[in-house]
Amino acid sequence: MCRVLERCLGNAQCEAVSFTAVAEALAWLAREDADVIITDVRMPREGGLELCRRVQETRPDIPVVMITAFGTIETAIEAIRSGAYDFLVKPFELETVRIAVRRAVERRRLVRRVRRLEDALQGPARQGEMVGRSSAMQHVHELVARLCDVDTTVTITGESGTGKELVARAIHGRGARSGGPFVPINCAAMPASLLESELFGHVKGAFTDARADRLGLFAQASGGTIFLDEIGELPLELQPKILRALQERRVRPVGGSSEVPFDARVVTATNRDLEQEVEQGSFREDLFYRINVVEVAVPPLRARGNDILLLAAHFIARYASAHDKDVSSIVPAAAQKLLDYAWPGNVRELQNCIERAVTLCSFSELGVDDLPAKIRDFRPEQLTPGETDPRNFAPMEEIERRYVERVYAATGGNKSLAASILGFNRKTLYRKLRRYGLLPPES
Repeated sequence: MCRVLERCLGNAQCEAVSFTAVAEALAWLAREDADVIITDVRMPREGGLELCRRVQETRPDIPVVMITAFGTIETAIEAIRSGAYDFLVKPFELETVRIAVRRAVERRRLVRRVRRLEDALQGPARQGEMVGRSSAMQHVHELVARLCDVDTTVTITGESGTGKELVARAIHGRGARSGGPFVPINCAAMPASLLESELFGHVKGAFTDARADRLGLFAQASGGTIFLDEIGELPLELQPKILRALQERRVRPVGGSSEVPFDARVVTATNRDLEQEVEQGSFREDLFYRINVVEVAVPPLRARGNDILLLAAHFIARYASAHDKDVSSIVPAAAQKLLDYAWPGNVRELQNCIERAVTLCSFSELGVDDLPAKIRDFRPEQLTPGETDPRNFAPMEEIERRYVERVYAATGGNKSLAASILGFNRKTLYRKLRRYGLLPPES
């Protein structure tokens, strides 16, 4: 029967592989991908219903077509409850199998398309739209456009809250892999042992809770993009394994004896200075050079000028609709407050500020009183001689940013002179200028 079905599907331009045991099929699925599974109900040892249940646990995106000679209503109901997509009864015409396979493959494509659309509609960082017309953001737009036609590894740098994931989604969504999955993971969100299992997958019995084989995120991202956010937080002991995976394009599941290939674009992001981390020994130099093929530096919000008002208008429209409020604009005095504020939390802080303001606003325009107190009371020059009010002191990083910006401007952009005045070497000055949005990304 397996040989007959392989020949039948081969004639229909499908690539088919067959197994005569559930364990063999599951072992293959742990390494490879499939568009549809056809299985008999009754087989030696484990049967098709058990296979269907296991596939639902580990690969729910793959439709399963059940074939049986025992075409009772009870068997059909049990198959559907196990997660089967379709149910065929022997004897059957080969054309019926071809039609069932075509329908199952088309269903999988539709499910993936719907999921991508749902992802695109969830939250500001998933909309694939980078709002901004400032010169700092134009450099980012241009670099993203150039990266769409190549498949190289990209590292996105920038302060927390600047929208690094949004840039990653733009690179994915505008490239040749846009039809595949976008798989993000925050490397700082889980301990090393769990992170390894999430990235590489695991086999049944690899640890206490491993009740079934699980495909890792690298393999799940095949055909698309895997986004390693906060890669600077990777535990040092896991970094050699990530490096080998990127070089070999294969991963070994936890507890497994064989490797699983993957074909995914790798995009990483960090708010850390990885060059400094390398110098301090907390990040591997070879991994740094492997991921930092192309760097996209996302500027902080304070370096984006009138983009602040563009983003504010964008968020006002969104949250006015979400909260059913008749708010459409912002008064000039409140707009000036937004422009004056330093935005240490960047776009994320602005988004939260506008959502709060829209929620509290009683009129059609946002006023100064609708803004949080720290923004209403903020003064551009907070540090003055003889200042004693603690509310008027600035964080050390903000003081450094202002001083670097003033010295750089006063020297007319002369980096050697600016570095000499600041007490930096040129390499450190370049890092500071990039971090504070004072240099275009390609510099």
